[in-house]
Amino acid sequence: MFFFIGGIQPKTVTLDETPKVCPSCGLQQAKLKRIDHYFSLFFIPLFRVKKGEPVLMCENCNFVASPDQAEALTHIAHRTKQYCPSCGYVLDPSFNYCPRCGTKV
Repeated sequence: MFFFIGGIQPKTVTLDETPKVCPSCGLQQAKLKRIDHYFSLFFIPLFRVKKGEPVLMCENCNFVASPDQAEALTHIAHRTKQYCPSCGYVLDPSFNYCPRCGTKV
């Protein structure tokens, strides 16, 4: 008697290694990724069943958005955020110090 363990499992594929600015946290740790679904047998992915859409995923705050939506949110965030007077880094309004250079805001 044999048992087969199989099913569908997700696999995240990084499309672009260049980090982009996250519209949620403001850090440059968002990357363009895609979540594909694979048929697996004994937990080994054999072939892709469904190809996912590209999304922007932040590795810091786990923010997920489509690339178009993230670009629109980034433009809105840049209008509402402050910049460090010393190095020009984008600051959250709640910051008292710049996380890049340490200058008091």
